[in-house]
Amino acid sequence: MRIVKFGIIGCGLMGREFASAVARWCHLTEMKAKPQIVSICDTNAEILKWYKDAFPSITQSCSDYHEMLNNPDVEAIYCAVPHNLHEQIYTDIIKAGKHLLGEKPFGIDKKANDVISKCIADHPKVFVRCSSEFPFFPPMQRLGEMIDKKAFGQIIEVNSGFMHSSDLNTGKPINWKRMVKFNGEYGCLGDLGMHPCHVPFRAGWYPKDVRAILSNIVKERPGKDGKMVPCETWDNGTLLCTAIDPNTNEPFPLTIKTQRIAPGETDSWYCEIKGMKGCGRWSSKNPRRLEVLEYNGGEQAWQQIDMGWQVAFPGITGGIFEFGFCDSIQQMWAAFIYELTEGKPKSHFAACVTPDEVAYSHRLFTAALKSQKTGETVKV
Repeated sequence: MRIVKFGIIGCGLMGREFASAVARWCHLTEMKAKPQIVSICDTNAEILKWYKDAFPSITQSCSDYHEMLNNPDVEAIYCAVPHNLHEQIYTDIIKAGKHLLGEKPFGIDKKANDVISKCIADHPKVFVRCSSEFPFFPPMQRLGEMIDKKAFGQIIEVNSGFMHSSDLNTGKPINWKRMVKFNGEYGCLGDLGMHPCHVPFRAGWYPKDVRAILSNIVKERPGKDGKMVPCETWDNGTLLCTAIDPNTNEPFPLTIKTQRIAPGETDSWYCEIKGMKGCGRWSSKNPRRLEVLEYNGGEQAWQQIDMGWQVAFPGITGGIFEFGFCDSIQQMWAAFIYELTEGKPKSHFAACVTPDEVAYSHRLFTAALKSQKTGETVKV
């Protein structure tokens, strides 16, 4: 089995999720390659102890990521840092010849993403992808198969979103995601938006224009000293877009929602596709349930399908058991490793977000900011 030696830059929440997926790699039964963590980097030295205790394969820990880039043992890097650091760190990783899976949004704004995109184009031998776990849930894989088979017929409407309610608590202390200098002007769009864009973009449903409604609901929060400080970024965003069905060349409405203040939503992804031949919808509120409506001229009735562990990359879990978030993380990483080592994705929807898809999200979010400012529909 081929071993891909990894470094992690930014060892917080998502870095630990990746490490846990690596520790459980034996769970996957058909992979011909596996990741191994050999280097870790974070400016918070205390956070590195968990990694060192759990992974004897680690031979390097540092606070300066350049040390990792100079390590010849490191072949690929997972990078999870605030958005303002993406341009510099991502381009340094790519220039060093290290393969990269980076967190969205690949730059604090479109200008930064343009720099990253050019760097990727200038280094074609470096494999670069963006993180998004959304399509790896079994019902979403099934919806992807239905899209590929044109099972929906002419598209009527598509709705996709990512919502949670963690910021409903007005006493929650401010964090970097509510500061423009760290998160960027996109606000919730940059932090959450790539997730609900992933499947529509992969289906070829690219927005051609957008009318955006962005809301800064909680305008100040407690700072480190308890004093109230301004919240500068958007809490919620609703994007009403016109997309084109590539199979019919007909336009249809595509709605994308990203909300950090959605009462009752702990952490909900959803996707709904309506077509002339069939419809499908899924929400992570009930992660195993896929709802499908097939129309052939008779009665119209939704059916509910409880899916088990039916995944793109098979493992030891029995098919009747539930699939969870940590499984989606590992499936996403399997997709990255598979495409890195095999030279192609396993299937159309069993693949990570591409740099071109990320770049289009920046076009969309930049247009959304203009739409919010002018109150008009803006071309993407």
